[in-house]
Amino acid sequence: MNKSLLIVSFFICFNLFSQSQNDVPSIFEKHHEVKVGIIKILAGPIFEGTYEYIKDRNMGYGASLLVNLNTNNDYFENLSITPFFRMYFDRNEQYGAKGFFVESFLSFYNGDDKNLNSNTDTKYFETALGFSVGQKWINSAGFVFEVKLGVGRNLLGNSSNDAVLKGDFCIGYRF
Repeated sequence: MNKSLLIVSFFICFNLFSQSQNDVPSIFEKHHEVKVGIIKILAGPIFEGTYEYIKDRNMGYGASLLVNLNTNNDYFENLSITPFFRMYFDRNEQYGAKGFFVESFLSFYNGDDKNLNSNTDTKYFETALGFSVGQKWINSAGFVFEVKLGVGRNLLGNSSNDAVLKGDFCIGYRF
């Protein structure tokens, strides 16, 4: 009697704690994505984190936050906020919002123009409008790898540069 009660209790507990396939959301039901740029953090140290909301299989929008942790390096941005909009063009829409993409962005950033002759830094605030292209891979568990390269035109003329380059290898997770 004791053995049969123990076996029945085990199966009841097993059924209560196991998840059915319907409880686990598919990749189509996951709309939030966070990523970190790995090249900048290793070379910089410059942290760039990105949040993207996946609207549907063909588009998403979000923003990136960049913080230069060592302002003595030669990187042109000290702090930037970059909202963006993306269109995805992958024919295989098995997971959605993946594959080749085109992105438009508007970057708000500040930095320092370093004058080597007088050893002075001129601080500036600038805005850039631009476009990027890239490729995103995602697996069924939600892990993301992304490659992106873009260029933008400075609008205010406060910087000594006329254009900005944006790009990185990013790793992240969709939830």
